[in-house]
Amino acid sequence: MTHPFGGIALSLTFFLLLNACSPEGESGRAPNGNQDARIVAPYGSWASPLGAADVYEQSDNIAELQSVGGAICFAESEGTSGGRVGIKRLEPDGSVSQSIPAAFNVGTKVHEYGGAAFLGIGQSLFVTKKEDQLFYRFAPNQPELALTPNGTRHADCISYPKGSRIICVREDHRGAGEAKASLVTINLNFPGEGDTLVSGHDFIAAPTLSQDNSQLAWLTWEHPDMPWDNTVLWLGQLDRKGQLQNVHQVFKGKRGALTQPLFSPDGTLYVVADFNNWWNIYRIAADGAAENILPRKAEFAVPDWRLGHHNYAFESPGVLIASFTRQGEAFLARIHLDTGVVEQLAADFAEISQVISGEDAVYFVGAKTTPERGIYKVTGRGVELMYAPQLPRLKPEYVSKARAITFATAGNKSAYGYFYAPVNPHFIGPHDSRPPLLVMLHGGPTAKASLAYRSDIQFWTSRGFAVLDVNYRGSSGFGRKFRQSLYGLWGKADVEDAVYGARYLVDRGWVDGDKLAIRGSSAGGLTALSSLAFYDVFKAGVSYGGISDMTVLAKETHKFESHYLEKLVGPYPEAKALYQARSPLHHLQGLDEPLLLVQGLDDKVVPPSQSMSIFNALKRKGVPTAFVGFEGDGSGFWRTEDRTSALEAELSFYGQVFGFRPAGELPGLQLENAGALKHKLAVVEP
Repeated sequence: MTHPFGGIALSLTFFLLLNACSPEGESGRAPNGNQDARIVAPYGSWASPLGAADVYEQSDNIAELQSVGGAICFAESEGTSGGRVGIKRLEPDGSVSQSIPAAFNVGTKVHEYGGAAFLGIGQSLFVTKKEDQLFYRFAPNQPELALTPNGTRHADCISYPKGSRIICVREDHRGAGEAKASLVTINLNFPGEGDTLVSGHDFIAAPTLSQDNSQLAWLTWEHPDMPWDNTVLWLGQLDRKGQLQNVHQVFKGKRGALTQPLFSPDGTLYVVADFNNWWNIYRIAADGAAENILPRKAEFAVPDWRLGHHNYAFESPGVLIASFTRQGEAFLARIHLDTGVVEQLAADFAEISQVISGEDAVYFVGAKTTPERGIYKVTGRGVELMYAPQLPRLKPEYVSKARAITFATAGNKSAYGYFYAPVNPHFIGPHDSRPPLLVMLHGGPTAKASLAYRSDIQFWTSRGFAVLDVNYRGSSGFGRKFRQSLYGLWGKADVEDAVYGARYLVDRGWVDGDKLAIRGSSAGGLTALSSLAFYDVFKAGVSYGGISDMTVLAKETHKFESHYLEKLVGPYPEAKALYQARSPLHHLQGLDEPLLLVQGLDDKVVPPSQSMSIFNALKRKGVPTAFVGFEGDGSGFWRTEDRTSALEAELSFYGQVFGFRPAGELPGLQLENAGALKHKLAVVEP
């Protein structure tokens, strides 16, 4: 079979890489630049210029954009500050200043996952502080001022100039039972309770005003729906006193997941909806009819786990700039609304988000398959990079490019993924060998793998691992039907897709079938654990705070997801037997392969006791296992130093399990029952 890495062993003196090796030193460089003289070393042991600390400490991330007073304000998490979030200001000339330091840590917990945590008005900024969830005003030459009461959370705020007010989504946690959702107005200048505009719904999101401030639109949804299932679009008139009048539901009787409502400069309301299976942009006529402005088998939106997504914006009254994905690829288009003419812009992006109208142009956040990422400005038929965050700068010769694959899975269904081959200009695997495979699983489970460059993937591929990033059934980006194909099958269909994806690559001779590993966090961790418990395919697994007992989620999760499992699995407790049947914690008798458990000890979603139970059970069974816990960290391991330590522990784990010695200095990882490992330290004979 074809070996996609080029891998014919050369008649050279072979070297065995068993100790620390720097790519800058003689042992890590091809002599005289001759790439045919690469060092032969076991896959996984290759020296890489990308360290674990580089993956996170140098990985700043832009969360959202806003046009404010002729400039672009944006929220940015800083790797060197442990992922804390500040606000920066980008001027039209390209200069950037810090408006709110990362130490303040901007972030809202509305719907638990937050998003849309700040608003700019003139020279002032209004932001939610992550630690106390109060909504603060930062005004020139004035001390910061908290405007909202304790026990409330605010997000998705917009300016309402009449009466110097702000309209916000509020979650009120001051009473008993579930938090109460409302749409409120807040005074710009004085702390207070504010006034309620809309209430009586389980969830409220995405308020948007017409430019003349006369119309307000917003979204609601009710249990048990999630926002990517069914939402309702509302429209009302604001009178001179700022009171809502003539409130009515748009598209009454028409079900679908509506998102991102937006008024055009002339007051016409637009919205993204999946009426035809795909999230397309619709224009709402005066009689309430919906007109699809660009029918495409493509997604012009993403699931609203977080608030504040923007996939389209007006460049002028008759022209839209819109981003969409099709079969995993990202596109940017200019749509002339009167003529229907569509121009394709910027075709070389892997991910496009936060498309907003600035005073001089449309801006967006773009990411490529290479390390390039930042804020871009649409200029004519092209785009211009205006700002790039701090990123690990991996040389092109080390970068593994994704190969999109579609593979058959159980029940004659299809699933998708991105395959990354190992790439390193200084190393080659031993003759007639194949690389180990890491199957990566996104969380959600309604999220998606992306073609955008990821340092955490390149960390592995530059060391000699192959990676499969799976879009299992239920993933977004492939239409409503595929997104809902996991309903009733969570813990089954996603597991099947991970297993079938790995087998697909083994059958093609691209990876070593005896060195298959699977890793995931939260929902992805459930898939990883279940793959090990219910199938004999993977030879190792890593769970980052993975869900192991579905019944705990069904009984104890937060409001946003409190009914989600009714769709993913079934109603609880009526379907209790099914919950237990799908929970790997209740089927540890089938888990016999080495497992690394990484856990935030303050995790409220997945109690640390679950991971400890698995660890102790495997230790008693004689299965090689290790537990790494982090004090003060919750779900997601947001602290940079903890993420770094976890990645180094994972590399050490694979080295012990698959029998290679990783390059460089790594902290020791104590693996219980290490004597039961099947692989010994690899040796390459000349």
